[in-house]
Amino acid sequence: MAFSMLQLFLLGALGPRLVDELGISPTVLGLTITIGFGTAAVLSPVGGRIVDLIGPRRAMAVLLVVSAVALALIGAAPGAGLLLAAVALGGVPQALANPATNKAILGSVPHARRGSVTGTKQSGVQLGAFAAGLPLAAAAGGIGWRGAVWTAAGAALLTGLWALRTLPADPPPPQTTTRPSLRPRGFVAWLAVFSLFLGSGIASVNTYLALFGVRELEMGSGTAAALVAVLGVAGIAGRVGWSKTARPGRAEWLPGWLAVGAVGAAALLVAALSTAPLAWAAAVAVGVFAVSGNAVSMVLVMQRAAPGRAGQDSALVAAGFFAGFAVGPPLFGLFAEAGRYGAGWILVAVEFAAAGAVAFTWAVRDRRGRAGRSS
Repeated sequence: MAFSMLQLFLLGALGPRLVDELGISPTVLGLTITIGFGTAAVLSPVGGRIVDLIGPRRAMAVLLVVSAVALALIGAAPGAGLLLAAVALGGVPQALANPATNKAILGSVPHARRGSVTGTKQSGVQLGAFAAGLPLAAAAGGIGWRGAVWTAAGAALLTGLWALRTLPADPPPPQTTTRPSLRPRGFVAWLAVFSLFLGSGIASVNTYLALFGVRELEMGSGTAAALVAVLGVAGIAGRVGWSKTARPGRAEWLPGWLAVGAVGAAALLVAALSTAPLAWAAAVAVGVFAVSGNAVSMVLVMQRAAPGRAGQDSALVAAGFFAGFAVGPPLFGLFAEAGRYGAGWILVAVEFAAAGAVAFTWAVRDRRGRAGRSS
């Protein structure tokens, strides 16, 4: 999970260096995120079907090797063209990551432990944020940003080889002649829309937090990258903690309340314009609340997915999340280009509020539906 999105955290953490050395604008920086997650959103429904057919072991090996290739190409990019192509390739591992790992958990983890294991697994994404914001950003100061990205590529390739040698063998493909629907329905549709708005806000923070620190809060590049690392550590704690509490009956309400906390985190970013240290509190709050919402969504999918549908349902919810990641940064980039970060963070707060409204609406409808079935 860490490697599936590491390239995008690196683009955010190394954003100030990329803007200066490659001569790209903040808008183009946001476009890289759009292309990466747009590709992932388009491929996710098909990716879920692929995982259901080839099994999680092969899928995880593929996603790690493709991650290594994408990172290597980013490190070699002389300008915006190859950079954007490499990021598009990086959409492939993103599309495979959630269905592959969720299916592996369903096949090997006892039911009582799936919530906590899913939270730990989802925290891998934030481990990638931490790695991009601290050790890799620090390495960029010594070996250059290209050397740091190539180091990450080598680590991804080694992990892919480890996956092939270590993970349990894949089960035989399911014997079915029916073609599963690629359209989200029922609770999956609600979670996909929630994830769309949530992802829009999170992606804007991931992409522009370091640049915000440098340009508006007068931080050095290393200190601003550390903001991304703090967000990553907080996200790890939040995803593990909230997923452990996401038991049936409570899990349905958690996405809405986490979105409320995310609105508060965006408000702290606005306030940081006048009180810079609040940016650190905002980074923690984004990790604890906003980032954790996606992990709880995946717990809900695993609790409610029909037999044989876990990979496909995970992919459809992930597609909504990735679509939000594709939409959010370009919109924020318009404000960043004009130096209006305050307005950009207000937009992020509105996106989180919309996610909360969707989540609470679904939770109320779901409770009424269950009450009607039991009466």
